[in-house]
Amino acid sequence: MILKNPNILFFSLLFYTLFFGLGESRTYAQGDTSYAPVINQSPDSVRVNNIFIVGNVKTKKSVILRELDFITDFYYDWNTFLEILIADQKKIYNLMLFTSVEITPLVTGDNEVEILIAVKERWYLLPQVIFELADRNFSEWWTNQNRDFSRVNYGLRLSHSNVGGRNDKLKFAGQLGFTKALDLQYSKPYIDKKQKHGLAVQLTYRENKTIPIRSEFNKQVFFTNEKEDIIRKNFAGALRYTYRRSYYNYHFLTLGYSYTWVADDVLTENPEYFQHRGNKLRYAFASYTFRHDRRDNVSYATDGELLQVSLTKYGIIFTDELDEVEVNLTANKYFKISDKFHFNSGLTANWFLSTIQPYTLVRGTGYNPNFIRGYELNVVEGQQLYVHKNSLRYKFLDWAIDISNLIKLEQFNTIPIRLYLSANFDHGYVKDRNNIPVNSRLANKYLMGYGTGIDLVGFYDAVFRFEYSMNNSKEGNFFFNFSAPF
Repeated sequence: MILKNPNILFFSLLFYTLFFGLGESRTYAQGDTSYAPVINQSPDSVRVNNIFIVGNVKTKKSVILRELDFITDFYYDWNTFLEILIADQKKIYNLMLFTSVEITPLVTGDNEVEILIAVKERWYLLPQVIFELADRNFSEWWTNQNRDFSRVNYGLRLSHSNVGGRNDKLKFAGQLGFTKALDLQYSKPYIDKKQKHGLAVQLTYRENKTIPIRSEFNKQVFFTNEKEDIIRKNFAGALRYTYRRSYYNYHFLTLGYSYTWVADDVLTENPEYFQHRGNKLRYAFASYTFRHDRRDNVSYATDGELLQVSLTKYGIIFTDELDEVEVNLTANKYFKISDKFHFNSGLTANWFLSTIQPYTLVRGTGYNPNFIRGYELNVVEGQQLYVHKNSLRYKFLDWAIDISNLIKLEQFNTIPIRLYLSANFDHGYVKDRNNIPVNSRLANKYLMGYGTGIDLVGFYDAVFRFEYSMNNSKEGNFFFNFSAPF
């Protein structure tokens, strides 16, 4: 079915009005009494005397206590208290510092409990060999780029995810191959005693001999000059301020600067690559983001919700080279039907205010994370984007393989394996105000994709997805991805 005037945004917003319920007061796993101690009769209310934390060799106790929604010497309704513990366990796990988290209330007397928090820390210092595809996804490389191994990035990445024991992260990457790059990042989530304010800084440098310069027939067109010279260089730096007043709400303010140079023959191939026809693009930018994140697992959510809204102004200075505003919206809802079944639904919207953007800022479907399953081989570029993704999943395997007889380090001696069977339906629309004829097959059209797949969630919450999808252009294919769809 082709809709000339698709109402995707209307129906999607109606769906979230009915089901998202951010204004409601809700807790996770209502009625779950898995934390209840073995006693004949539960107390009506309890008071927490002490909180004990074990297993945090590197992590500071204050980082864990920051996630707790209860205090000592205060009375709580028993059932409400159990729900608080369940939610707090998820928050601590989502710090991504531990492979397991257990919170146990120990009844020590009438209406009194001690709380035991047992964690198993991850291995924080991880040297990683970079060997990854430079293309948008695996299917793009396999099909459109004919499995060309020159389009591979390789190098070394060194990351420490808990430098001072306060969840501060340091990352450095040196990369060769299709894109030569240096990347340095440091983030400290809390710089004050009340643990509400944080800072992060990032510096990146990249250079390429082959770059996409436009799209034709909804496929990227790449350019390399005859001498195979470097034809694009980019340097960028950004400073981000974080404010977290409550447990689930975050505010981010980012200030940054970007400088990009391209060779003259890039402008010969696409004179509008930078719009202003020069071979340098310089701009400062400012971005504000609000995020409400109540997912049970940030890597592969099965319960909870995520709402994120951001506003970015490109061109604080050098506005003669770029003067643009971008708005982004992400609204995902995760319904846990049972331990085996869950249903996920996610809406993404993106708007640019101007009619045309420099090609380095071009958005659309096919560029991560905005895709419609079944159209992974295509890019649909434009100034407005709406995508609504849906998945019904069934967990048919949940193993924890103990290899402690082979590996003594507790951070690596258990291999979790969870397998899900998924049924998927995505639809969306990309508005291209320029109505480029060569891309008219998919731009300004209602797009739909559906299919089934298998998701593997493994060690350190790594995700692998193998899917078969069809689209409303009657094209079907197998697709392989390395992250959750939303």
